[in-house]
Amino acid sequence: MKVLVYSSFTFSYLNRARVLFQTLRRFHPDWELAALITDRPPEGFAFDPAAEPFDRLVWASDLGIPDFEGWLFKHDVVEVCTAVKGPFIHQACSWGFDAVIYLDPDTALLGGLDPLVDWLQDHDILLTPHLIDPNDDDMAIQDNDISASRTGIFNLGFVAIRTSGEGARFAKWWNDRLLSYCYDDIPNGLFVDQRWCDHVPALFDRLKIIRDPGYNVASWNLSTRKVAVEKDGRITVNGHLLRFWHFTKLGPIGDTMTKRYAGRNFQVYEIWAWYKRQVAAVTDPAIPERYWAYGAYDDGKPIAKSERVLYRQRQDLRDAFPNPFASGRGSFQEWLEHEGA
Repeated sequence: MKVLVYSSFTFSYLNRARVLFQTLRRFHPDWELAALITDRPPEGFAFDPAAEPFDRLVWASDLGIPDFEGWLFKHDVVEVCTAVKGPFIHQACSWGFDAVIYLDPDTALLGGLDPLVDWLQDHDILLTPHLIDPNDDDMAIQDNDISASRTGIFNLGFVAIRTSGEGARFAKWWNDRLLSYCYDDIPNGLFVDQRWCDHVPALFDRLKIIRDPGYNVASWNLSTRKVAVEKDGRITVNGHLLRFWHFTKLGPIGDTMTKRYAGRNFQVYEIWAWYKRQVAAVTDPAIPERYWAYGAYDDGKPIAKSERVLYRQRQDLRDAFPNPFASGRGSFQEWLEHEGA
């Protein structure tokens, strides 16, 4: 089976993506690896795609999204990096691959993903739920069960499809939804790309929900997953081989949630320490922390989330200012300063 794996990120997450692609290359040297970047390189950073651990670079601006600058402006960085996943996976169905896999840039393989290929012989769509075992502790229920009810039953840091049949139909549907409705708006039933996939079991056949605890291990499911290192060196989760870990919120928040649910499962801390070393080793100091080229107007002033939402909500503003990133006379930014207050 010819497999394409992609990840969507900005330059501030290039270090994490490098670790992901390095681990993919280690376990699956025959898979093609693609970077989907919604950004521009920062000044002073010499970006050489040929030197990176991926095979293919796709700029989000080259996906053919209509009125790209205006469309992009309607999203914050998380919203847009998830929104572009739909157009990519839909278009990749026509590139000659049998399967396409998405992995978040802050995931890393600690085991091979060969079972995915086996499952895709009989299924067209593979998803991993946030939870595969019920929590009993009240804090875990609040942190994890209720959180998943708000943000989505499935974690879309991973999805795999066949590029035909129901997989292709899913890719087209997800593309359409994410182009129009990929926003962090929980009160209105939206959480970027994730909440949409709550509908997948009802809308599509040939779906496999992966309930193997070795997939998509993260802080939100550590309360029910025990990590161990066997005598032969294999890392297991509830007795199953560990396949990939989702190192979400690297930093204080991730540390807090991991400690809360790992407890005395010390192997978890060893895995996190390993990941932090890997990320540090490939971090380029020329990339400013939290850098995103589309986070500011042309004059460098940061764009407020409220300004993006206003532009999203009003067709008259989108018609009047097709390039909302512009600064100066006749710009959306000028309109905000004089009319939008």
